[in-house]
Amino acid sequence: MTNKIQLNEQWYILATSSPADERRRVLKHNDTFGLFDRFGDIQPIGMGEEGIYHGDTRFLSHQELLIEGVRPMFLNSSVKDDSSLLIVELMNPDLHPEGNGPIGKGLLHIFRAKLLWNGACYEHVRVVNFGLDAVRATLSMEFGADFTDIFQVRGYQRSGNGTLLQPQEVNGELLLGYHGLDKVMRQTRIRFEPQPGRLSANRADFRLQLPPKGEVHVYATIYCEQGPQETLPARQDGTMPESDAYLEAYNCASESVGAFRTSRCGIVTSNELVNQWIDRSASDLDMLTSTMPEGTYPYAGVPWYSTTFGRDGILTARQCLWIDPKMAKGVLAFLASTQADETDPERDAEPGKILHEARNGELAALDEVPFRRYYGTVDATPLFVGLAGAYYERTGDLEFIRSIWPNVLRALEWIDRYGDADGDGFVEYARKSEKGLQQQGWKDSHDSIFHGDGSFAPAPIALCEVQGYVYEAKLRAAKLAEILGETELALSLRDAARVLKQRFNEAFWCEELGMYAIALDGDKRQCAVASSNAGHALWSGIATREYASRVAARLLDENFFCGWGIRTISSEEVRYNPMAYHNGSVWPHDNTLIAEGMARYGMTDKALKVFSGLFDASLYVDQHRLPELFCGFEKRPGEGPTLYPVACSPQAWAAGSVFYLLQACLGLSFDPENTEIRFRHPRLPQFLEVVEINGLVLNGATVDLRLQRYPNNVGINVVRKEGHAEVVVVA
Repeated sequence: MTNKIQLNEQWYILATSSPADERRRVLKHNDTFGLFDRFGDIQPIGMGEEGIYHGDTRFLSHQELLIEGVRPMFLNSSVKDDSSLLIVELMNPDLHPEGNGPIGKGLLHIFRAKLLWNGACYEHVRVVNFGLDAVRATLSMEFGADFTDIFQVRGYQRSGNGTLLQPQEVNGELLLGYHGLDKVMRQTRIRFEPQPGRLSANRADFRLQLPPKGEVHVYATIYCEQGPQETLPARQDGTMPESDAYLEAYNCASESVGAFRTSRCGIVTSNELVNQWIDRSASDLDMLTSTMPEGTYPYAGVPWYSTTFGRDGILTARQCLWIDPKMAKGVLAFLASTQADETDPERDAEPGKILHEARNGELAALDEVPFRRYYGTVDATPLFVGLAGAYYERTGDLEFIRSIWPNVLRALEWIDRYGDADGDGFVEYARKSEKGLQQQGWKDSHDSIFHGDGSFAPAPIALCEVQGYVYEAKLRAAKLAEILGETELALSLRDAARVLKQRFNEAFWCEELGMYAIALDGDKRQCAVASSNAGHALWSGIATREYASRVAARLLDENFFCGWGIRTISSEEVRYNPMAYHNGSVWPHDNTLIAEGMARYGMTDKALKVFSGLFDASLYVDQHRLPELFCGFEKRPGEGPTLYPVACSPQAWAAGSVFYLLQACLGLSFDPENTEIRFRHPRLPQFLEVVEINGLVLNGATVDLRLQRYPNNVGINVVRKEGHAEVVVVA
């Protein structure tokens, strides 16, 4: 099945087989998520990743619905468009119940519905007899819980585990428990309505009696509970029936989704396939976004990264800033609250540094993995400052900026003091923790940073894109400092940005490649590798106009652009492999940053090509859901993109891609000081005739817009306006 996941001291998701079902169904609510097969079951097959997880622990590792001891026949399954409910339709095969007459195939329709809410999975099963005769049959549910930490599911092997308790049947409930080595009791409590005719340690049997056209309803609720044993709840008389609990959870989930939807602007286009992509992306963002004390935060992705990641949260918030500014506010508030305040080599933490990843499972609590609160990322800190500036430019919310300004200043201090430890003007990384990430940019697999001959680059490493992030951070921070009356700081930051841009273009430009080198190694030698990282220099604005034009042209040549999108490295590189995680694959979020950068430099025609490639990919993937990444094989007629087997799907910054592509091609920006919504050289791709943006908010004003594509431009009509706001088209 799986082996240890540490390769070359690099955390790695090991795959020794394909996923059990490429069309797996995903649900998530806050810290709980579920992976199910298309039957709605949880099977320990394939890569063995299916289950119900809570707080980085799998609380249910097996669930199977049976009719007369056999699996029903599959009809259909889908997750509702708003991602709140999994619906499965099944029917019986030919059955021969003991002591009863035969049941012909397809006489029983079996409907399953599942949803997650507040640490529990609620399930409703309805069985309808469409036959002419009464039917007696047994419906069964099988259960199992291994309480495996998510890192063990990924392949990590422990030297020892806690104590898995014997299942108990207590007052009609099934209790599955585990005493962890972290002194935490984890318990899966399963309640039923009606009570099963027979309940054993791993199975509940319901004896059905169905008259013609009659129906029976069965409810099962799976509660994920953890804490000291004495704090875990016990069943009490008068507990709400599970049918009522299901209905209450369903209503709460629906209201929550509605609140998400009404808090951001709506987008409808003339192309129904684009609408499906937009709707799926929006519902995935809703599902992945968790409510924290500081606000909402988009978890990175299911299954492997369903937690707070600094870089992922920041970039997702940037992608969605124009449609939903509150996401950025929540991300900034949470990352400010978790900003490092001391030097801790075991966590790669230094004062002012922004979080990379936070985990809540047993392995993290025991420091068997370093990710309880881990800071081994070189880019989250400048990206945090950049997001703060971008948030202000979208909203004008100076009160909030004042509240996190000390965190911004500490982040800037980290950039200059710890990020640039050798004082050469560039921000570098070299891990301090032996367990930590070897590579600490967005391409964080161990083999992602190398020289042209394939040899690995020695640390400390200065990444191409990170210098751009620092450049943008200093410019945006300068504007904030000026607004806050810190004129001297603003001048200093602008001067530092100017010097950095000049030095960057001298040190990183590689004429041999015709683009920026991916990095400088510890000896200040260029890693002369043609990579998509260079495109991020356009996104941040650190590239000169001449170099930006040459980088954009290279990224769309046949060695980079595979038809679906831009590969992470050129196919001419020695380490190119279209099936590699970072050395030849296509990442949607990477492409959208590059597209935004192209449009920034006036090359919107090139951004449109990227938009078209990802749109084509969305037509082939299940539920129009772009995954975290896919393989970089050349696009072939009549075939879809080749999927990457352990990619997260859904993934937050993949879901945010369509919104950022629209913003890039429309040249959409905001001026809250003058309450202006601005479009700079707006363009739309050939597959979009009309785009309607409804409920776009700025400074309390709300605007509905209709955008019409013409051969060389886009017509913009204000359909509705409430409050004072101007729509400006920049020629």
